[in-house]
Amino acid sequence: MNRIQTTFRQLRRTGRAALMPYLTMGYPQRDSALSLVPVIAEAGADLIELGIPFSDPLADGPTIQAASQRALENGMSLKLGLAQAAALRAEGTKLPFVLMSYFNPILQFGIEHIARDASAAGIDGIIIPDLPPEEADTVQPLFRAVNLDLIFLLAPTSDAARVGIVTQRSDGFIYLVSLVGVTGMRDRLTTDLTSFVNRVRTATSKPLAIGFGISTPEQAGQVACLADGVIVGSALVKAVGEATDPVAAARSLVSALRNGMDCHGSTNADRGTPLGAFEVGGQ
Repeated sequence: MNRIQTTFRQLRRTGRAALMPYLTMGYPQRDSALSLVPVIAEAGADLIELGIPFSDPLADGPTIQAASQRALENGMSLKLGLAQAAALRAEGTKLPFVLMSYFNPILQFGIEHIARDASAAGIDGIIIPDLPPEEADTVQPLFRAVNLDLIFLLAPTSDAARVGIVTQRSDGFIYLVSLVGVTGMRDRLTTDLTSFVNRVRTATSKPLAIGFGISTPEQAGQVACLADGVIVGSALVKAVGEATDPVAAARSLVSALRNGMDCHGSTNADRGTPLGAFEVGGQ
């Protein structure tokens, strides 16, 4: 059992949902993650998603695309990202790290090498959005051998067969995409999110974390009533990119998200509450 699995297990015992912010490594400055990650951990994050920039992203919206381009210009790479993760571990950061990278950089790095080096750097799980589970037969055994969770995504359009495949293959947790489209902040969350979550819950007891479109403490609190984890990316990337003091901006937003989730009073028993009860419209 690695840090991801332990964290979700502990949070389930206390009836709390996990907060998992996303950062683009190398943004806004090459070494920004070294100062941002500890502050995010202190502000209430339970896991953190470390995004490796890629020139041709599949699932990222304008905010993260722009951040990735800047990060690439700053010299960020998969190798440097792992080195920074290792430095954060050496400095005492203990929360789980989930690496997000597209398959091309991993293939160029070498699958066996990424398994070895990511584990050595203190990475606990990896999300590869453009790697479907049917094509992961070579990758997943190498990751499992070094206790790395390979985490797969499900979209609202996933049918029962797809839900069955992903819930069986995904390790650590299952990433539920809240909407059809790319990452980015939304004014409203889709009203059919409850039925989507319930469909997946009938197929697995693994933790479910929801991402895409969550940007405010209120939305985070609403999603915490449905899922085991809340993933916030574009809002945090935007906040640190626009701030004169990125560290202070990260601390403020993550604290507000955590408070929004905790003050909402969500427990395991609450999860499954229809989003309509919170007056959340579709988009």
